[in-house]
Amino acid sequence: MKISREIKTAILVISGVLLFIYLFNYLKGEDLFSDEVDFYTEFDYNALTMSSPVTIKGNVVGKVENISYDFKSGMTRVEFSVDPRLSFSKSSIIRLYETGIMGGNALAVIDSYEGEKAKKGDFIKSEIQPGLISSLKDNFTGLSTDLDKTLRSADTLMVSLNGLVTDESDAGLKATIKELNSTLKSFKNLSYSIQNVVKANDEKITSTLESFKTASENLSVLSEDLKKVELSKTIGDFDKTLLNINSLLENFEKGEGSLGKLLKDDKLYNNLEAATKEMELLLLDIKLHPARYRRILSKKEIPYQAPTEEQLQKN
Repeated sequence: MKISREIKTAILVISGVLLFIYLFNYLKGEDLFSDEVDFYTEFDYNALTMSSPVTIKGNVVGKVENISYDFKSGMTRVEFSVDPRLSFSKSSIIRLYETGIMGGNALAVIDSYEGEKAKKGDFIKSEIQPGLISSLKDNFTGLSTDLDKTLRSADTLMVSLNGLVTDESDAGLKATIKELNSTLKSFKNLSYSIQNVVKANDEKITSTLESFKTASENLSVLSEDLKKVELSKTIGDFDKTLLNINSLLENFEKGEGSLGKLLKDDKLYNNLEAATKEMELLLLDIKLHPARYRRILSKKEIPYQAPTEEQLQKN
């Protein structure tokens, strides 16, 4: 089948127009054959450009597709696309951040991993991360004021130093240098004197240092020995004491010995309690009837009378 020249020309023209449209949209950052998913968010102002990157954890996963101004809300509406393989929550945050001093701005997906998954066309909340440039702009007034104060102080210091150098009077730099020279000579003479003293007593100083070294070594050895001996002895005595206490407590627990029986044997306790009660009644009877006990060796027997409740309460 033979194709006419007119049909060939029409096919070439249509192909050229389609190619032009594709290249024009590609240069704008749009890909006609892309299957990326579109979302949108809003900011108070526009700090982005077309095709600004969209990242997650520092990796580029999409780009800004469109930026428009909403006249009703006064917000900047930003539409962006991401790779369809990316899945994130609808409650995530889209963060506007600076990529560098000269790198412009970008969007970052901060996934919250909560709630339902975001779908095409969903609105995602946004936030702005303060950057270096914005922080400097906010604080530029304070920085400039501090810098101005610093420069003024430096200028005053340089003026004072200049006046000191150019002063040729006795109170100026020459007098100061003279005093400094005198001081250095005094230190020099003093160092010579100290050096002569050290040379004259070199042997004595050496002997003293040796004696001090020997004494310190002996003291160190003695202190180590005393520390080891006393510490080991103390630990041994403390260990023996603990063993004796544990043995004594075990005997008490088993009911052995007088104290153990007293703690464990109820019968012995009851007997002691009854004997105490009898002794208390005997002392009370002696107090109430002393005549009975003065004639205890007499032939006349005086019968025992139990104390009344009144007598018990009084005594």
